[in-house]
Amino acid sequence: MPQYSKILETRPKANEKIIVIATGGTIAGSGEDGRTTEYRAGTIDVSDILETIPQINNLAEIEMVPLISVDSNEMNERYWIKLRNTINEQAKRPDVDGIVITHGTDTIEETAYFLNLTIATEKPVVLTGAMRPATATSPDGPFNLFQAIALAANEKAHDCGVMCLFSSTIYSARNIAKTNNHKIDAFGLNEQAALGYMRDADVFITNHPTTKHTLRSKFCNQQFDAFPKVKMATYYAGADTDILDALKHDCDGIVVIGTGSGNYSQAWMQKLDELAESGIVIVRSSRVPHSIVFDEQIFDPKNHFIGSNTLTPFKARILLMLCLTQTRNIEEIRNTFFRY
Repeated sequence: MPQYSKILETRPKANEKIIVIATGGTIAGSGEDGRTTEYRAGTIDVSDILETIPQINNLAEIEMVPLISVDSNEMNERYWIKLRNTINEQAKRPDVDGIVITHGTDTIEETAYFLNLTIATEKPVVLTGAMRPATATSPDGPFNLFQAIALAANEKAHDCGVMCLFSSTIYSARNIAKTNNHKIDAFGLNEQAALGYMRDADVFITNHPTTKHTLRSKFCNQQFDAFPKVKMATYYAGADTDILDALKHDCDGIVVIGTGSGNYSQAWMQKLDELAESGIVIVRSSRVPHSIVFDEQIFDPKNHFIGSNTLTPFKARILLMLCLTQTRNIEEIRNTFFRY
């Protein structure tokens, strides 16, 4: 849970150097002039967007790194590793003060959480994007990018973990989630998500994350080439156990998206017990947006499973995937879920 502290306000220094890593997304999307729909993501150079925001020159010196250019639905573990390694390389440079990543909004929360657990720097790392393409009548990308650079250039953004910046709100990578698919203010989830807010280039930090991240994460110095396979299964009224049977092949872990507090039928519980006894690690999560999933004797009488705590199912998958690169011990993984 975040701890509340005195509001911190500072302005960035104009001599900071910020690396902008472009990965595509709607912020770099284009379509019919004026329209906000039916566009292709990742078709415009982010440097062209920067040219429309001359006031950025008063914030920092910008260096572009065009890494990839894709719709964020094309993001995968291979791209995550490439992005993570690029961030670590750039952060080691003594002349670099912060890093901004432009990214599509659909999977930005997953990329941000992966980076939050695996990068090895306390320098500010900020992801941002847009809900409207660059060719829309009133695109939101330029202002988000302006504020993301201002945030990354601000000394108070150090050691806050990976952050996301949208609509003048500073979000933690751990708790941000996309909650709207048509408004520019599309992110939120719960009371834990916001670390602060911005007014133009002014930064106000009101909370700090207390879960493990970046240099405090046990994954930050680990080298990754590939990951264990973690799959997801959604429970719904009348869901057949055939769903679970279909997932068990070539599988190291399963995140169950249950109802309520991570609940499901007796038939699912029996099948999940069988899978756990076969060596597959099971995490219980919930389809409810505002939820906490604890260990539960009613739905896990044999203590086989791990509660996702306040993580969304998609972030629980990422943490389980990383845990399985180090251990298959259930108690150790359970402890990690409460600390990360």
